[in-house]
Amino acid sequence: MTEQINWMSTKEAAEHLGVTLRSLYRFIDEGTLTAYKFGRVIRLKGADVERFIESCRIAPGSLEHLYPELKGAATAPAPGEEPR
Repeated sequence: MTEQINWMSTKEAAEHLGVTLRSLYRFIDEGTLTAYKFGRVIRLKGADVERFIESCRIAPGSLEHLYPELKGAATAPAPGEEPR
C-alpha cells in the first residue's frame, strides 16, 4: 500500500516555518526546500518541510560571531604577539 502524502500549500508551509511567503519562495528557488508545481499551484510535502526544519538546526558553539569581544577586556596575547 502506498504512503499517504501530506501536501501543504505555500501559505501553510510558511506559517508552519514561521517565515514570510517571500522567504519560503527564496528557500524553494535556492533549492534548499523541495516544492512541486501542479499547473499554477505550488505544493510542498509535509515530510520535506520537516526535513528542511531539521537541516536548519544550529550546532552548539556555532554562534560565536554574535558575541564580539568586549572592549577593554584583558586577553592574553597569542604566542609571538606583542601585548596591547
